[in-house]
Amino acid sequence: MVRKILQPFYTAYAVITFLIGLFINFPFFLLISIGNNITARRMLYTIIRYWAKCWLWIVGMPLEIIGAAPPDRRYVIVANHISYLDPVVVFAGLPAYFRALGKKEFSKVPLMGFLYKQMVIMIDRSSKHSRARSMRIMWRVLKNESSILIFPEGTFNETGQQLKEFYDGAFRLAITTQTPIFPVIFPDAVSRWHYSAWWKMWPGRNRIVYLDPVNVQGITLDSLPALKQQVYSIMEAALIKYKAE
Repeated sequence: MVRKILQPFYTAYAVITFLIGLFINFPFFLLISIGNNITARRMLYTIIRYWAKCWLWIVGMPLEIIGAAPPDRRYVIVANHISYLDPVVVFAGLPAYFRALGKKEFSKVPLMGFLYKQMVIMIDRSSKHSRARSMRIMWRVLKNESSILIFPEGTFNETGQQLKEFYDGAFRLAITTQTPIFPVIFPDAVSRWHYSAWWKMWPGRNRIVYLDPVNVQGITLDSLPALKQQVYSIMEAALIKYKAE
C-alpha cells in the first residue's frame, strides 16, 4: 500500500532528475557530435557513463558490479533484456567503451533519439537489407573501434522465464569474426523499473554481474546452435543464482 502511494512521487523525481541531466549535458552532446568519428563517440560515451552512474546514485539505485572485468580486448557482449533501466545500467556498468545494436524506432524519440543515433548501430528487424547492413557495420566496429553489445533476446523478456529464446545474430557475429563472447546479467533491473509500465520505478539493490568470457576460437557456424545454448545456460544459471540472493 505504501509503495503504491509513494511510487508516482518517486517516479516523478527519477524522471525529473533524468531530464535535468539530459538538458545539462545536451549542449556538450551537440558540440562533440560535430566530429562524428571514433574520438567523438568515445567522448560521448565517457559523459554518458558518468551521467548514468550519478543518476543511479541520485535516485537510490547505486550500481554494484559483481565479478572481475575480463582481459582488455574486444568482445561481443550479450546481456539479458528485461527493463527500461537496462541501457542506463550498461553504460554505467560495462568496463570499457562499446557500441550497441538497437532498434531503429528509438531514434525518433526527442533529444534522446539524437544521442541514440550517435552511439547505436541501428537495425530494422523487418528489413533483410537492414539486418545485413547492420552485420557489416558491426564487423567494421569490432575490427576498428570497440566491442559490440547485443541483447540476444531482441526485446523485453515478458515470458516469466529467466530468459527468452536467443536470436542467432550475436553468435553468428562472434563466430565469423572469431571474437569472444562476454555475457553479463542484470538480476535486479526488473525490480527497479518494471517493463510493464514506464512509471513502475522503485529504488533499491541494482547489480550488474560479469560472467566469464566464452572463447569461440576455432568454432564454425555449424556449431552456432550449441554455442547459443551454452551461453544461454550460463546466463540462465547466473540469473537463478543471483535472484535467489
